[in-house]
Amino acid sequence: MHRVEPDGALDALEDEPRVVLLMGPTAAGKTALALELVQRFPLDVVSVDSAQVFRQMNIGTAKPEPEVLRRVPHRLIDIRDPWESYSAAEFLQDAGAAIHEIHAAGRSALLVGGTMLYFRALTRGLSPLPAADPGVRRRLEREAREHGWEALHHRLAELDPKAARRIHPNDPQRIQRALEVQRLTGVPISELQARGGAKFPARYLKLIVSPTDRTVLHRRIEQRFDGMLDLGLVAEVADLKRDQRMSADLPSMRAVGYRQVWRHLEGCSDREQMRAEAIAASRQLAKRQLTWLRRVGAAQRLDPSADGAVAAIARSVERFLR
Repeated sequence: MHRVEPDGALDALEDEPRVVLLMGPTAAGKTALALELVQRFPLDVVSVDSAQVFRQMNIGTAKPEPEVLRRVPHRLIDIRDPWESYSAAEFLQDAGAAIHEIHAAGRSALLVGGTMLYFRALTRGLSPLPAADPGVRRRLEREAREHGWEALHHRLAELDPKAARRIHPNDPQRIQRALEVQRLTGVPISELQARGGAKFPARYLKLIVSPTDRTVLHRRIEQRFDGMLDLGLVAEVADLKRDQRMSADLPSMRAVGYRQVWRHLEGCSDREQMRAEAIAASRQLAKRQLTWLRRVGAAQRLDPSADGAVAAIARSVERFLR
């Protein structure tokens, strides 16, 4: 008999997979901690990152170095071309297959990343939302070019106040999706999301890592983006932009950092303005991630820079895997 925990996760039977979820905002240090845990325990890494799924996008997504990936393979990295799409439903299917494969090999899955929608799909189930409609999306993009995304956010607030409160006015991808679902179904996306869906049957250990001092996280975000620029992020985006199959409207190019560099290459901003916009967008992303993480139940929360944090996490993982 399954017992439902307060946060909705299943307390699985012993033959069900045990899955470690390592969650946190952007630039919190999740990858370094994951590599530390893999060295200590029989864990295989599964990426939970909606941008790292794309090939040719290495610098701006902070993918681990090739040497690290050879030593510690990460599933669900480099599985789509950047002109393709990738949905939460596809993640749920791919992650589920990876977890079962890892479990069958006598190991446990370590899911690491910051795409909170993917974590939610896994642990709470996926809402029955319609597939993307290219025609509706093109019309919304035309409206955004004419009136601006802020105006579309105001429209969303009239149609679905709950979704508008949750979606930032500077988040065009989610604004577009919410309006698209409304047009396709006539039902607010917040109502459909509340209905939920089938959860993935597993036993979860939820670990949340984030600096307790917000200024520390902001400094890490700034330093990481400057490092990306030093490594050649502008050249990486320029190479992508030369491909006829690429456009600014693709999901891959809406990722934080890529969107701002693309606009810079279009002549919409100088380098300093592009840098400032990308850092600001990264901070907004971190804020949204932290808001979501505050609502996660039954999780161990740790500051990765605090004394003994890694040891505390290791003890939790050891007890969980026994």
